[in-house]
Amino acid sequence: MISKVMADGTAEYKFIADLKARCENNDKDVTAIVADILKNVKENGDKAVEEYTLKFDGSKVEQPEITNEQLKEYASKSDSKVYESLEKAAVNIRDFHQRQLQQSWLTTKSNGVILGQRVRGLKRVGIYVPGGTAAYPSSVLMNAIPAKIAGVEEIIMVTPPGKDGKPNPDIMAAALVAGVDRVFLMGGAQAVAALAYGTQTVPKVDKIVGPGNIFVATAKKLLFGTVDIDMIAGPSEILIVADKTARADYLAADLMSQAEHDVLASAILLTDSDELANEVNIELKKQSANLKRKDIIEKSLKNYGAIIVCRNINEAVEFANILAPEHLEVCCENPMEYVGKLDNAGSVFLGNYSPEPLGDYFAGPNHVLPTSGTARFFSPLSVDSFIKKSSFIYYTKNALLDAADDIIRIANAEGLTAHANSIIVRKENEVKD
Repeated sequence: MISKVMADGTAEYKFIADLKARCENNDKDVTAIVADILKNVKENGDKAVEEYTLKFDGSKVEQPEITNEQLKEYASKSDSKVYESLEKAAVNIRDFHQRQLQQSWLTTKSNGVILGQRVRGLKRVGIYVPGGTAAYPSSVLMNAIPAKIAGVEEIIMVTPPGKDGKPNPDIMAAALVAGVDRVFLMGGAQAVAALAYGTQTVPKVDKIVGPGNIFVATAKKLLFGTVDIDMIAGPSEILIVADKTARADYLAADLMSQAEHDVLASAILLTDSDELANEVNIELKKQSANLKRKDIIEKSLKNYGAIIVCRNINEAVEFANILAPEHLEVCCENPMEYVGKLDNAGSVFLGNYSPEPLGDYFAGPNHVLPTSGTARFFSPLSVDSFIKKSSFIYYTKNALLDAADDIIRIANAEGLTAHANSIIVRKENEVKD
């Protein structure tokens, strides 16, 4: 089901190269289609969105925006136990992200200079939430709660309607729990365009976050600059570092938890135990037989999964840092000893009882994570993702005069004489006075 690679300094790196190639194909047809959709929505607003909703979702929505009363009504159709679990998860998510909140600050110097930074939330943020079979209420919590904590004034959520023109009840429940301000029934690239450009009914936002299919991802990519976005997400990934003390059944279950997302998803196990590698392969076959998304799992593991047998765990850690995975599990005897050694990962899960789904749904850290090796330089979605900062400067007359010659000298060195002149006119004026 999944290939086994014996690390020898060559084979494992060939696997990495093959893995990265899966994300390098640029579908020009999709880009062209999405570009046309964006142009149409920009020019025709609600009319274009309505036409695309009928075309792609097979649904005609008479009133795109859901009222607060309707939101509560739809949310009440969610299973009460699911609603209760969402509320519990929200408590953990709020607690974790509240600790990320930054404060504005100000400092003064003895010469009367005042310097500082003002931190505040964005004015309006759009959240895209898939609907139908790919409905993820957990993503509503992970995107909306940090935005609320950051002080975003208004959160606009878009989600596609079902064939009956109604939304997914679990998504509505999550929106209610997270405190989303307004909800619109629209999906696809057209919904992303509506958020970016604004329409007669949908307000223009400053940033768009949330997962979606290739059309949604492409729309976000093309609109970056018109609005800010969270990140360009690639296929889901999990990498597990495990020694001989790990349980094969746990490891197999965790590998499949990501493989079921997409046939392009990547699930990799790094271990120093050949015996464990063989046991995991047996467990994969055994457990996958009873899973709903068996076909997707098998294709994902066959094409983009691997068990790499390393010469020791230190080599596995080094390899993990090179791969820079979205999710990284450490199933070793003393997992905490590796925390300071694992520099490149979206989120790290330590020990046999911290599986990846714990982070997806409940623990509190954000599950919107960098993929495709971008954990080398990108961070998870956080409160910081929804704030903006401005610095401010106040100099007294004497403080400016003290710095004048240095500023003029640097400006002239750069050939920017108008910059220098801005200081010179003040200096000459004050000398005359």
